[in-house]
Amino acid sequence: MNNIILSSRKLSKSYIDGAAKIDVLHDVDLSIAKGDRVSIIGPSGSGKSTLLHLLGGLDKPSSGEVCVDEINWQKINEKQRCQLRNQSLGFIYQFHHLLPEFTALENVAMPLLLAGLAVKHAEKKAQEMLDHVGLSPRVSHKPAQLSGGERQRVAIARALVHQPQCVLADEPTGNLDQTTAAKVFDLMLELNREMNTALVIVTHDQQLARRMDRVMVLHEGALSNEV
Repeated sequence: MNNIILSSRKLSKSYIDGAAKIDVLHDVDLSIAKGDRVSIIGPSGSGKSTLLHLLGGLDKPSSGEVCVDEINWQKINEKQRCQLRNQSLGFIYQFHHLLPEFTALENVAMPLLLAGLAVKHAEKKAQEMLDHVGLSPRVSHKPAQLSGGERQRVAIARALVHQPQCVLADEPTGNLDQTTAAKVFDLMLELNREMNTALVIVTHDQQLARRMDRVMVLHEGALSNEV
């Protein structure tokens, strides 16, 4: 039985800068199965964030393909892409990207509301997810009232509340001190095990990267397994 939930084949991305063509990624092949834990490392400017955006359907490749649940991003329209993204993927960024005017509960409920769930049910699921990440006392607080670690835990809860098949995380602990970063990373791995949601993390932190099951290196546009 095929349990691949996210894959890329011969994925390439280039940009035109004046008269020059800049190749960022070329012929990237990647397969992510349910429950996988994969880290992608590489020097700054190597294209790690670009790769994550392509995998998440947030950017279009120059060539090649990305499939989620065997659905090719390029063969569906924008509305269908939004629906597939909201249904199958979760996103965590270095900066939490929480909506400042909304409470933790409202921020976490947002993906469910966008999917059409009734407010009452969305808030119930959001409350359960915030309980799960240890933020029960903080559900009515807005982002400005939370610490950096708490904000990132809210972001994790938001990414997982709709039980996606895969979470794409771009430097999820990069804005935190070392102790808080380790605690947030522990939480991500714990939820990965409990929910069997695949986890793909782009990080500069070699120590955190090597806690994943598979470490991949992006170098000069090519992706390979770490030797």
